[in-house]
Amino acid sequence: MDSIDKKILQALQTDCSGSVAEIAERAGVTQTPCWRRIKKLEEMGYIDKRVALLDQKALNLRLTAYVMVKTSQHDQQWLTKFSDGVHDIPEIVEIHRMAGDIDYLLKIVAEDMAEYDRIYKNLIRVAELSDVSASFSMECIKASTELPLTRIR
Repeated sequence: MDSIDKKILQALQTDCSGSVAEIAERAGVTQTPCWRRIKKLEEMGYIDKRVALLDQKALNLRLTAYVMVKTSQHDQQWLTKFSDGVHDIPEIVEIHRMAGDIDYLLKIVAEDMAEYDRIYKNLIRVAELSDVSASFSMECIKASTELPLTRIR
């Protein structure tokens, strides 16, 4: 990966809705080589997908909860049941398996506390959990989908 590839990636993660010509201009190359590089970056797995980021508040999803899950079961059968179950709950937008005191961290977006309660009730039916606790975001100070590219070689 060279500096042009990094500029292309930065341009795409800042705004991928532009034309190849616009991305090429931001990266300092012409259109055809830019298009080829984008295709190669996709093939190599650097570009996972290109999406539109929606405004959570405009969609009336005003509540963000971070749910900490503990389990006493760590076998493959339980993990499959849990994984399949949480994937079927669309309001759970992130799931992380953690190291430390908490086994899983989930990010949930919901309209309000009543909707969160419905989601919570669905969550606890998914698999046997030993503890579920939540923290609610009062204000988002920083959120970004842009990954740092400074250390990529």
